[in-house]
Amino acid sequence: MNIWESLDMATKTLVANKTRSTLTMLGIIIGNAAVIATVGVGSGAQNFIGGQIESLGTNVLIIAPGNRNSRRLGGPPQTLVLDDAKAIASQVPGLNGVSPELNGSELVRYGNQNFSALIFGTMPDFLNVRNFEVEKGRFLNELDVQRSNPVVALGSDLAIALFGDSNPIGEKVRIKNVSLEVIGVMKPKGASFGTNYDETALIPITTMANRILGRQSPYGLPLSFIWVTIANEEGMGMAQFQIENLLRLRHRITDEDDFYVQNQQDLMNTFDAITGALTVLLAAVASISLLVGGIGIMNIMLVSVTERTQEIGLRKAIGATQQDILIQFIIEAVILSVAGGAVGIGIGMGGIFLIALVTPFEAAVSGMAIALATSVSGGIGLFFGVVPARRAAQLDPIIALRSE
Repeated sequence: MNIWESLDMATKTLVANKTRSTLTMLGIIIGNAAVIATVGVGSGAQNFIGGQIESLGTNVLIIAPGNRNSRRLGGPPQTLVLDDAKAIASQVPGLNGVSPELNGSELVRYGNQNFSALIFGTMPDFLNVRNFEVEKGRFLNELDVQRSNPVVALGSDLAIALFGDSNPIGEKVRIKNVSLEVIGVMKPKGASFGTNYDETALIPITTMANRILGRQSPYGLPLSFIWVTIANEEGMGMAQFQIENLLRLRHRITDEDDFYVQNQQDLMNTFDAITGALTVLLAAVASISLLVGGIGIMNIMLVSVTERTQEIGLRKAIGATQQDILIQFIIEAVILSVAGGAVGIGIGMGGIFLIALVTPFEAAVSGMAIALATSVSGGIGLFFGVVPARRAAQLDPIIALRSE
């Protein structure tokens, strides 16, 4: 018999026993579906987190007051001031921009409309550093900051919540009983790491400190963060080193830093490593079901050899060789595993797209994962099909024909 005859006979045998063949494939189907869905969701999570970080900028350094322990224990201390930001801007080379921020959450009121929003006290460089754009009106300027002008630029969702379809430019809103003139509306930015930037209000940092929060430090105007963009990503490490040394000198630090610098590229690498490791771990756990499916194929094929003893004996009696019998049973096992793998891949891909509909993770189907799953399925069929195929091939035709 040639390979095509063996393939044809194996296919007809499996089709004749549809229920058994389907149940035999079930373990492979579940295993492949689980592996494909797990890898796809893991890739989607990596892409989602990467997009969140990239939306903030990968050439960004974020400087926060206090060290990580002090922020966990008692909230952010007032160890960064506006003069620190000015010193970084003037003394550290290779920077695109520096944006100091003083943030807080307050109610924004217009008429009988109230909306709880995140208030950013900032400076004109905010647009460049944070990649924001103005849709209507204008943004804050240096004169607004110098004079602590009562002006505000609204996020797109906040403007709609307060004013609906009407034009808010020139209208007055109140934040903590301070009347502020709306000078601009920002283009939609979206959310990142739990913060919806379209529901924010942007005011001069001096107005925030003097009129809204009333927070002052003996060393100057306190800050929540300093955002810094680097001209060249290759210079991130050097810029971070220079900023840290400059702040240590300004704060006269001899022991533990009273600030910390977050490198966005390091953050992205960390998240990629974590999500990658979790994906591999979950895929490894899911692949155990492939092993179980392979054992199921071997068991059913062994039962099939016992049931088809007379058929095997008759074929050998009329001239079929051991190799013919061996090849047919191996082909049956491979067909079961590959067909089960194909169905499992289809179900897994469907699961990925379903998950993408109900979560923020985009559907990510890896061609490599599909090719690997198909290859593994075929390999499992080949590996677990050898034992029953050898048993069938080694049957004595006379004994096989006498069996009942």
